[in-house]
Amino acid sequence: MSRPPRVVAKRGVARGRKAGGRPARRSPAYDLAIVGAGPAGLAAAECAASCGARVALIERAKLGGVSLNSGSIPSKSLIRAATLFAGLREAWRFLDIDRPPPKADLRRVVWRLRQIERRVGGYHSLERLRRIGVDVHLGAALFTGERTLKVDGKPLPFGHALIATGARARPANIPGLVEGSYHTSESIFELSELPRRLAVVGGGPLGCELAQAFCRMGSDVTIIQAQAKFLPREERDAAQILAQSMARDGVDIRLNTRVVGARVAGGVVTLETENYQTRGEVTADRVLVSVGRLPCADDLGLESAGVAFDAVRGVVVDDFLRTSNPHVYAAGDVCMRDKYTHVAQGSAQIAARNALHDARLRHTDMTIPWCTFCAPEVAHVGLQVWEARERSLPVKTYTIMMQDVDRAITDRQDFGFVKLHVAEGKDRVLGATIVASRASEMINEVCVAMSTGIGLADLARVIHTYPSQSSAIRYAAMTFEGPAFPGETPLMTRVAPR
Repeated sequence: MSRPPRVVAKRGVARGRKAGGRPARRSPAYDLAIVGAGPAGLAAAECAASCGARVALIERAKLGGVSLNSGSIPSKSLIRAATLFAGLREAWRFLDIDRPPPKADLRRVVWRLRQIERRVGGYHSLERLRRIGVDVHLGAALFTGERTLKVDGKPLPFGHALIATGARARPANIPGLVEGSYHTSESIFELSELPRRLAVVGGGPLGCELAQAFCRMGSDVTIIQAQAKFLPREERDAAQILAQSMARDGVDIRLNTRVVGARVAGGVVTLETENYQTRGEVTADRVLVSVGRLPCADDLGLESAGVAFDAVRGVVVDDFLRTSNPHVYAAGDVCMRDKYTHVAQGSAQIAARNALHDARLRHTDMTIPWCTFCAPEVAHVGLQVWEARERSLPVKTYTIMMQDVDRAITDRQDFGFVKLHVAEGKDRVLGATIVASRASEMINEVCVAMSTGIGLADLARVIHTYPSQSSAIRYAAMTFEGPAFPGETPLMTRVAPR
């Protein structure tokens, strides 16, 4: 019988057995101690455990973090329910019923939401983590030195540590609107009754998503945005299309409007607003404040570990996600500008590999897409046009409107566009913005092209199924080389409808 191959531990990871098969005396220190069990912490723990490292995962609240418990999963579950009610109202127009369509029973919607959370959370359960070799410590972590932690007073030495404590909702900071009189993303999903009137303060991604969702389920919604447009990081025409769609759903939109004060009386909140020195009021039964997020790291004893931290930017890291303490790394919302679940997971895997194997992977090399899951969805990846101008980089944009895409027409989802940005005189994609009902899926095709260096000329030759909304990406790429025959346009080369 042949001998099994000898397993050699990777650099920086403790060996499990001595020569001769006897168990090795393991160091009391963990190879990697991870503080925080949200998307970043879980991704790092699974990555490190698969490498054979001895891993400690520390969490003081719930496994899954914000994404599972009060972020991506519950919000997308709520949006799905809202989409069903929007479809019901559309179908209502085909029926001979002389009464308005029903409103959502939020108690049942939230029950389904919790069912989905439990199913998704099962993939990162305590039992599964322990089964793959991760030691889970439930409690509060505190750094006591450059290579030591305490978890509820119990010492926990480590070779390397990873801070993955995420971020929390920024408080309202509105005079008169005290804690308990408004909701954030961390409490809005605890509602059991659909509010008759909902005011949303903040026109970022989550504010827009929840404003539209609650409106579609039957609430009277007013959204208040201090800036001239929604989604400050998106192109103006993308934000405009979203605003028009929300208005069609019935959302009362107040742009260029600041909330300067609030009064709470008898369970009713009155928000005092100001628009170009014109005073106004918005009255609501519930208020959702969605004005950004702040990193969670101010009670970890980072000074004792020599880790630099900024209250707004979070833990300070270099391109390799290493902090000012070379034994401590950070990943996810606690240190990244782009606070998305997929960014947290990707950065955590980079940090874990760099910590355990002395690797030199840069988080700045990641191709990062994002999406606002409204109707239509607004997705982006890479450079914006104004960023290219700031870098003095000439770019050319190739655009296809969704109103010219057959599948978007048949689906009655023909609001939006696909824009592909390339460097002047070249065909490599530098960035893209997609506004479409399925933009969150379509943007991934552009990410593949950007990550692998596929240019517009090659992208134009990729055959897509017909009819499909993603064909818009191919049509946009086809405009790069122009018509193949005199008088031909890119849309004339499509497969003809049968």
